[in-house]
Amino acid sequence: MSHKTAAAAAQTIGIDTGKNTLHLIGLDDKGAIVLREKVSRGRIAARFANAPRCLIGIEAGMATHYVARELIALGHDVRQVPPAYAKPFRQGHKNDFRDAHAIAEAVQRPSTRCVPVKTDDQLDLQALHRVRSRLVGQRTAVINQIRGFLLEHGIAVRQGLRFLRQQLPDILAKRGDVLSPRMTRIIEDLSGDWRRLDERIKHITEEIEVLAHGSESCRQLMTAPGIGPLIASATVAAIGNGTAFAKGRDFAAWLGLVPKQMSTGDRTILGRISKRGNRYLRTLIMQGARVILLRPANWAKHSFGLWLTAAAQRLHHNVLATALANKLARIAWTVLAQGRSYEARVEPKVA
Repeated sequence: MSHKTAAAAAQTIGIDTGKNTLHLIGLDDKGAIVLREKVSRGRIAARFANAPRCLIGIEAGMATHYVARELIALGHDVRQVPPAYAKPFRQGHKNDFRDAHAIAEAVQRPSTRCVPVKTDDQLDLQALHRVRSRLVGQRTAVINQIRGFLLEHGIAVRQGLRFLRQQLPDILAKRGDVLSPRMTRIIEDLSGDWRRLDERIKHITEEIEVLAHGSESCRQLMTAPGIGPLIASATVAAIGNGTAFAKGRDFAAWLGLVPKQMSTGDRTILGRISKRGNRYLRTLIMQGARVILLRPANWAKHSFGLWLTAAAQRLHHNVLATALANKLARIAWTVLAQGRSYEARVEPKVA
């Protein structure tokens, strides 16, 4: 069968992505393989330009959003399948064509939750967050290295970034009795790296805040308690308008804020949270929840008063923060899905 005839007969096509080449498997309406082809990344749009409209499953991963947008522009129904959802459909040993076949099988299942195609604005916002996260990690590494060098010479500084920033100039100026000139120079160089990282982090944070205040979805998210420009913009960059999820509970589960379930028979066994999905966004939402817990006087204003007060009496503070983060994730999804601001329910005062 020629490539042109095979493409016309294919109802579903699975694409396994690589850096330079894409492997294609096409299935007809009975599930039989009618297309097996390897195409370079630069020729994928030309390959499908004249092909009849079909369902295309593409492995979510490196540079797939760009390829998916090109194929959508040609009129195809393109869905990005996470590799974890395609793996159960792979038969035999792993190779690229078998991966493509598994993707073609998985994309036909109604229960497969696919990754929405991100816009250029979402990718730009996501890139800013990833750069900021990398810089924050580098700054933490520099700070830990400074603390380690000082501790090796018997100088312990109180935990916390601001305490080290306040005490470091005095330590370098007055502790020449325990710090050699070479060690003093090394720590001064590290302090310079710290200042440069602070400046870059500040610049990127300000850029993210400007973009968040300029987005209607981000402004609506920022009306919810515990959600500022960073969390709002990271949420929009990750899920857009939230249509990939049927309800807020699914979004919270995707973030890994629900317990692992190991149930069998009539026994329901719930363990620790699953920690699946977007680790960066989950960390931000957890931090937002902990900020809310620090201010009990504002709980009632956010309509969390009765629930948080009762939960705080029976739950460990870490469990309470996780439960609140789960609630914030559900609120964030509702705000995005319904396209409206958060409205707190006024709780009646207890006489």
